Amino acid sequence: MKKVLTIKLLLVLAIAVTAVGCKRSSSSNSSRATGWDINSKEGGFQYNTSFKGQEAAPGLVFVEGGTFTMGRVQDDVMHDWNNTPNQQHVQSFYMDETEVTNLMYLEYLDWIKRIYPPSEQNFKAIYDGVVPDTLVWRNRLGYNEVMTENYLRHPGYAEYPVVGVSWIQAVEFANWRSDRVNEANLEAAGYIQRDAKLNEVSANATFNTDTYINAPSQVYGGNTALTDPENTRRRVQTNAAGDPINVNATRETGIIQPKYRLPTEAEWEYAAIALTSLRDYNTYRGRKKYPWDGQYTRSGKRKIRGDQMANFKQGKGDYGGIAGWSDDGADITNQVKSYAPNDFGLYDMAGNVAEWVADVYRPIIDDEFSDFNYYRGNVYTKNEINEDGTVRIVTPDEIKFDTLPNGKVVARNLPGEIHQVPVDENETYLRTNFDTSDNRNFRDGDRRSSRDYRDGDFDEIDGDSEKGTHTSKMYNSPSHSVETDSTGQLIREYDRSSKRTSLINDEARVYKGGSWKDREYWLDPAQRRYFPQNMATDYIGFRCAMSRVGSKSENKGKTKN
Repeated sequence: MKKVLTIKLLLVLAIAVTAVGCKRSSSSNSSRATGWDINSKEGGFQYNTSFKGQEAAPGLVFVEGGTFTMGRVQDDVMHDWNNTPNQQHVQSFYMDETEVTNLMYLEYLDWIKRIYPPSEQNFKAIYDGVVPDTLVWRNRLGYNEVMTENYLRHPGYAEYPVVGVSWIQAVEFANWRSDRVNEANLEAAGYIQRDAKLNEVSANATFNTDTYINAPSQVYGGNTALTDPENTRRRVQTNAAGDPINVNATRETGIIQPKYRLPTEAEWEYAAIALTSLRDYNTYRGRKKYPWDGQYTRSGKRKIRGDQMANFKQGKGDYGGIAGWSDDGADITNQVKSYAPNDFGLYDMAGNVAEWVADVYRPIIDDEFSDFNYYRGNVYTKNEINEDGTVRIVTPDEIKFDTLPNGKVVARNLPGEIHQVPVDENETYLRTNFDTSDNRNFRDGDRRSSRDYRDGDFDEIDGDSEKGTHTSKMYNSPSHSVETDSTGQLIREYDRSSKRTSLINDEARVYKGGSWKDREYWLDPAQRRYFPQNMATDYIGFRCAMSRVGSKSENKGKTKN
């Protein structure tokens, strides 16, 4: 009897030990640093331990990063030598499936017009500053008034790429898009009251992603009722003392997406050329001339043999071909998705419209200094802090307007955003990776780009550089000026100096890809050109990108052949 009882006790003990051991080993919410519980109902450290990976935000497709040869390796018939080949590595990211369309941009204009009514004098410049320049369609010796009057707003052009947008306007659209997508995500997750984005917003009460992260009580103009769990669909979580926790989403929740932005030049070129079809084990089997396979602009597939693969100018006076036969389907721009996508699933990466990218233009790509996520244009800023330690939020009375060299007035910040200031010595002291806020001119070829250069050699000469005299600057572009007189009228002055040495400056931005106005030569993704960031044309549009966080591949854990 005792033997049987002993066996039963040992069996119960073994089961208990096994259960405890299984519980400990299978727990995903136990810290490997301290052994404490993560996401405990009693409080403590909270973190999204069940995050499955970043999902593509609206309009985006995934581009898995890798190495590629950036620049042209074929003959340089233009002899500008501005894209010599260099090896670069690009991290995984997301990119818009198509160019931003008129319909997408009109949604932006509608939101701006509702929140900042142009009928109010304080807001008029905000709306005027984001409206595309429809006059880009005019031609001194051509009749294009139908596009001037209809291209942006008529439903017949709804799914055509937006044009007449400057680089500055494209950046502001991406910022607006980031806030609207994150606002919708937080509403869907129950952190924001349902339909607050439609019914509760005004110039004094808007949502901004950075403000929500740094000062959640200040979004919507401080209307905390819109983020109060009692007014949202989220179950109120409390700690052991009964105090609510996890009221607002943080980056640790994984709900807040990275920002939409313009792609870098390296990202755009990598995504456009889409070398995946030429991959053979760990090497590329050749080089593609276009985003599609082959050396020609016409398709070789049996069903569509002879069809053009992109929308471009085929010759002098030939913008589409012979009607009904070799026509490429468009004389100006064409509806997005009218041509086959490349191997990443991206449409119109050659032809239709050229596209703004984020980079400041320089003739060189300094791969000796950086061959990882190359980008020229970093200007580092930080949140402005009040005396009480809180972030300083922009109010409707603190909107900053800039008058651009062409006389156009644009808003540099909007109510609800956080004031930004340049980084200073607190961030740069004794750092080796950066030592200044503005890095656009770093190692761009002139003497001031050298780390060993001593100030003072050209001080007296440089003092007169704005007047067009001799300067040590390599990129000495014209400096036009716009001033306002006592009556508010703009006074435009041209820089008529004959001693300027360049058209390049810190406001010249790269644009990539050919357009409906360009010959076949410019369809090569390696081609690069530049244009002032404050100006617009009828052949430059844009698309947005977003950084990938987490794993390099969407198929993490799967065996690769």
